[in-house]
Amino acid sequence: MLKVDKVSKSFSNHQALTDVSMDVPQGGIYGLLGPNGAGKTTLIRIINHITAPDSGQVFFDGHPLTQKDIVNIGYLPEERGLYKKMKVGEQAVFFARLKGMSKSDAVRELKKWFEKFDISSWWDRKIEELSKGMAQKVQFIVTVLHEPRLLIFDEPFSGFDPINANVLKEEMLRLKEQGATLIFSTHNMSSVETLCDNITLINKSRNILSGNVERIRREHGKGRFSMAFHGDYNQLLQNLGERIVFSELKSLETPDGLVPNNAVIKLQYDVSFKEVIDIANNTVELESFNRALPSMDEIFINAVKESE
Repeated sequence: MLKVDKVSKSFSNHQALTDVSMDVPQGGIYGLLGPNGAGKTTLIRIINHITAPDSGQVFFDGHPLTQKDIVNIGYLPEERGLYKKMKVGEQAVFFARLKGMSKSDAVRELKKWFEKFDISSWWDRKIEELSKGMAQKVQFIVTVLHEPRLLIFDEPFSGFDPINANVLKEEMLRLKEQGATLIFSTHNMSSVETLCDNITLINKSRNILSGNVERIRREHGKGRFSMAFHGDYNQLLQNLGERIVFSELKSLETPDGLVPNNAVIKLQYDVSFKEVIDIANNTVELESFNRALPSMDEIFINAVKESE
């Protein structure tokens, strides 16, 4: 669907992007991740033809991206762009007309979306009367209304409480099921785990990690296990010795001994987990021993540290 090939961009003395590449497949949700100032928004603006790269190219459906392709892209920017003095419905229709919809089609479809998002009563209110979350709903609606094939959301959950954030997530998953391709930039790693099929992580203008989310978690979780047990944690560590790279105790056993300790360990690359299980069984009362995939938050932090 979308291919970014060695794109670079600088502003004055600031290098925003350096040879960034990524492949966004058709019909999935793609996470664009990175710390503040990493270059994510610059890349999104290049994809939207708002600015041009200094070098490299963006391809859409196998051909170089042109201005004509923008009608197939819906973009929700992080910095909201609603006209405060206009009425909500009037402004939504205006944006829909810019995307090529007739007024009658726009009003009909907007009424459906406003009802779904429980904002029908705001149709004749001014934008300046809306809360940040309400304004966010309006912009989300006008972004997806013309059913573009590619949707780009920059920090879409900003300003939302957990309930409305969940409504937005459900809509994103529904759009994916209908065949749309979504890119979204976020700092919320829990959203990445629940929504994204693939990700690209940018730090200091460079792509430092790309790929399928589950594959990345498995690769970063090699040799990593969680264990629940009753017994002496320190004695267990002593007996395991140099077979483990690190160990982290997640919870402490209660005085009555009914709740087990929970620990996460990472083995040296040449150590068999069966050997570790044998040692644990001879040291403590082992209740469970399972593979422990790292969270995307852990992977994000570690990848950024390693790149620096």
